[in-house]
Amino acid sequence: MTTNIESPIIRPMKSRDFKQVSEIDRKVIGRDRIDYWKLRTEIIEKLSTVAALVAEINGRIVGFIIGDITGWTYGVPENIGWINAIVVDPEFQRKGIGQMLFNEMIDYLKKAGVKSIYAFVHWRDFNLLRFFDSIGFKKGDIINLKLDIV
Repeated sequence: MTTNIESPIIRPMKSRDFKQVSEIDRKVIGRDRIDYWKLRTEIIEKLSTVAALVAEINGRIVGFIIGDITGWTYGVPENIGWINAIVVDPEFQRKGIGQMLFNEMIDYLKKAGVKSIYAFVHWRDFNLLRFFDSIGFKKGDIINLKLDIV
């Protein structure tokens, strides 16, 4: 059964959004990080290389995306965009909101001169892997290396 929802408004994330963003994050990852999101949204609002958007329905934030623009980071060429986070409230998932957020982010990154977009995804997060596959991402040429020091 498909639930009809009102089409969200996609707008830039503001520092005042931290409580709603934190609540969505808590629903998805299972822990409260309100202090993290308060600081993160304040930084996002000040940095020109970071793009952050929210999807809002009737004043309620139902999803968000955070991207970044870098050059010559991690050994990749200039004009690279990163998707740092894309999160949709579980109540609103599978309704096209992630796709809407991503499409707006692509427009922003293209205008900024970005040629390729990268994302790190946990290899066992099958839902997120499926989402990125559905919007055209392919396996890239960067290998994630890890060293445990504990």
